[in-house]
Formats: sequence, C-alpha cells, structure tokens
Amino acid sequence: MRILKTRISFFTLVLAAAFQYTTQAQTANVNVQQNELIPELLEEKTRLTKDGKLGERYQIQLYYGDNQTASDVIRKFRTQYNTWPSQIIYETPNYKVWVGNFRNRLEADRALLKIKQDYPAAFIPKPQRG
Repeated sequence: MRILKTRISFFTLVLAAAFQYTTQAQTANVNVQQNELIPELLEEKTRLTKDGKLGERYQIQLYYGDNQTASDVIRKFRTQYNTWPSQIIYETPNYKVWVGNFRNRLEADRALLKIKQDYPAAFIPKPQRG
C-alpha cells in the first residue's frame, strides 16, 4: 500500500512538473516598420470620403435620353435648384442627368420629394461605388 501511495505521489509530482513546464509564458518583441506615406494616405482617404468622392453615394436621376434634352434639363434644374450639384453622364448611346451627392438614402429621399414636384420621372438609381 505504501508503494502505491509513493508511486501515486511520484506520478502526481511528475505530472505537476510537466504541467508547470508547458504553462510558462513566452515573451517576444515586435518591431513594426511603417512606411512614412501611410499617415498621408489615411488623411487623403478621409478628405476624399468627406468630399463624397469615395464610398457609396446616392444621386437622383432626372433624365435619360438625347444630349440636347439633357442639356436643357440640367440648365432648367440649375436655375431652379442651386442646392445640389448636377452633372450629365454619357452612357452609350444616351445621356443621363444626375443630381446630388447624398451620403445616405434618407438624404436622397428628402431631396427627391422636393425634386419630384418639378421632375415627376425622377428616381434614385442603385448607388455608385466610389
């Protein structure tokens, strides 16, 4: 019986020593070398996002068709509304008149309610990726 207790004690001691050996923490140093242009690029990305040139944006389409009518529509729009930017986009073989550069769908919907009074065919197409 005494030999059994000794063996169990010895086995427990060996097991505890093995467990202690495997649980010791390791330490290391990490040295990160960063290109000096990265902070500059992050600032540029922030500026582009604020200016609406990067990311998902919403626009309202007023017209889709020939160039002359698109020019007339955008001219009329610019005299009525000077709040939102407008542009003519060429998509073979037609021209589109797009208005606004809205950050979210809610802003675009609010503008659409006002614009639809004068341009009933206006709608919000799927947003373009920047």
